[in-house]
Amino acid sequence: MLSVRLTAEQDAMLERLARETGRSKSYYVKRALDDFLADRADYLLAIAALEREEPRYSAAEVRRELGL
Repeated sequence: MLSVRLTAEQDAMLERLARETGRSKSYYVKRALDDFLADRADYLLAIAALEREEPRYSAAEVRRELGL
């Protein structure tokens, strides 16, 4: 179990969102945490690839290679 302290403004915004959508505040906190963790994992994987000096391609190069 985890306890998180929100600012009064965060709590009010979360309360309003939950009330207006019929979802729980926990639902939105879990979704936000899931999104953050996924983004952070992607970021760390990208940093690791850069540190390994793996080949990099621009979006234009990828489109050209795929014929898009």
